[in-house]
Amino acid sequence: MEEHTNLDINEILQVRLDKLALLQENGKNPFIQTTYKIDYSIENIMEQHEQLLEQTISCAGRIIAKRIMGKASFVHIQDRSGKLQLYVRIDGIGEEKYACFKKYDIGDIIGVVGIPFVTQRGEKSLKLSDITLLCKSLQPLPEKWHGLKDIDLRYRQRYVDLIVNPEVKETFILRSKIITAIRGYMDTNGFLEVDTPVLNAHSTNSAARPFKTHHNTLNLDMFLRVETELALKRLIVGGLEKVYEIGRIFRNEGMDNKHNPEFTTIELYEAYTDYNGMMRRVEELFVYIADNVFGKRIFSYQGIEIDLSTPFKTMTMVEAVKEFTGIDFDSFECDDKKAREMAKEHHIKIESDSSWGGVLNEFFEEKVEEYLVQPTFIKDYPIEVSPLAKKIPGKPHMTERFEIFLTSRELGNAFTELNDPIDQRERFIQQAKLKHGDENYSIDEDFIHALEIGMPPTGGLGIGIDRLIMFFTDSDTIKDVLLFPTMKPIDK
Repeated sequence: MEEHTNLDINEILQVRLDKLALLQENGKNPFIQTTYKIDYSIENIMEQHEQLLEQTISCAGRIIAKRIMGKASFVHIQDRSGKLQLYVRIDGIGEEKYACFKKYDIGDIIGVVGIPFVTQRGEKSLKLSDITLLCKSLQPLPEKWHGLKDIDLRYRQRYVDLIVNPEVKETFILRSKIITAIRGYMDTNGFLEVDTPVLNAHSTNSAARPFKTHHNTLNLDMFLRVETELALKRLIVGGLEKVYEIGRIFRNEGMDNKHNPEFTTIELYEAYTDYNGMMRRVEELFVYIADNVFGKRIFSYQGIEIDLSTPFKTMTMVEAVKEFTGIDFDSFECDDKKAREMAKEHHIKIESDSSWGGVLNEFFEEKVEEYLVQPTFIKDYPIEVSPLAKKIPGKPHMTERFEIFLTSRELGNAFTELNDPIDQRERFIQQAKLKHGDENYSIDEDFIHALEIGMPPTGGLGIGIDRLIMFFTDSDTIKDVLLFPTMKPIDK
């Protein structure tokens, strides 16, 4: 615990500044230190402790607890991999160093040399023969037993959150492992990882609202990307027949437990397959992560057991709406008036000119999504909400599109990609009419030109990595899986 518990924060800071000044006066400025030789991480020491007994080894970490007992003391340090107890004796490190050590504070970073041993209580420890102050902490960490509990402050000061809340660190270690596993699956299945521009001259060809900026040299308004789709499909045209990108996406829209203005996705495109092929990719990818990162396929999310065993349940959107509402949209297919009447009857908010497909989609979002807890594919979407997907043969009002749902959240979206440039232009124009109030909207003529060059039949898939990690780490809000979530500035 902090030694000066009766002092306020400014007094604690001054005490630590005074300690630093004294060190500097005595030629022991900790900030001059540039490197420190580390033999083992704390995790390695704990795992190999028996083999390392009687060997002199070095490690480093941040002091998180200390107990001074005259000529001998116990200290706990931690690094990324774990915690380790240190046994510090005056006759082990010398009188001068022990006197300096006693003035160290919680939060200081030290390098140590010592011999592994086991205490009488059976705790694996390190008996020190040397200690070096590598960085002086000037700000106190949150009090030991209470930690950093203020949720808003945890997100704003993630660096402190990671130090004092071990489970938070574990979440982000798992995030890294999951993304590594995603790359492992993609690479072993012949996909090429690529990078596409974050800044674009065109705003978007989707319904998402972009962030706008300005390029001074070109005197050009530009937009942060809301997807990587059009760039990746250009690469399919160019002959890179299996491509993917893991990258940041930016959308100037609302924020809640499932949405952050910037987030991470993977988009992948594969020539000569369709949305059925993409369904298999989703199943294989989810199982690959489960097997390779966690070694299991049964997970608990917010107290609910989730089974990732394949095949996942599959329903058309019409079938899903019928199952959960009893309304069969196929019985009045393409009857806009009847659809609007059904919406009014069931208190579904719609526009006065909403079409059959638009109403179907609203019914699904309001009446069905919350029940899709186990992994479920919902396929065959209305053309009104799928401007980049191929029409279903014989059903021109519906498209070959699916979304994957898990824990009542949409995690991914896939199409049999539209490769007809004439049809694509017409859909872009129609979408532009729907967005006529947004002066930022423009049609990407170069993408149309790419389709005119010729794109083979292609399946495309986008997955929200943050939401996927929310599931695998049992996190209730997207902010818990983003190291630095977007936060409203604190008023000064």
